[in-house]
Amino acid sequence: MRQLPPAELKAWLDDPQREKPLLLDVRETWEFERCHIDGAKLMPMSQFQSTFAELDPDQETVVICHHGVRSFHVARFLEHNGFEKVINLTGGVDAWAKEVDRQMPTY
Repeated sequence: MRQLPPAELKAWLDDPQREKPLLLDVRETWEFERCHIDGAKLMPMSQFQSTFAELDPDQETVVICHHGVRSFHVARFLEHNGFEKVINLTGGVDAWAKEVDRQMPTY
């Protein structure tokens, strides 16, 4: 599975020549409400097995959580279910807040 550091995701999102990935946030609702990357879609890991069929397996998908552990497991689950364009955000929103968006609240 591909791993993507926050700075590389930021560069991707800022590049008008590249198609934007789906930013799939798998944290719980209260976490998402506290902070999230703009444009992210919330799909909590706790409900994931019943909702992942809504996703497009052909779309580039960056999976996001707090520190990168839950997103790693979700990304692996997606790969085992036929998704080939799955990327884990290394360090999650915590790393994003420290490296990219220092104004983002942390917890």
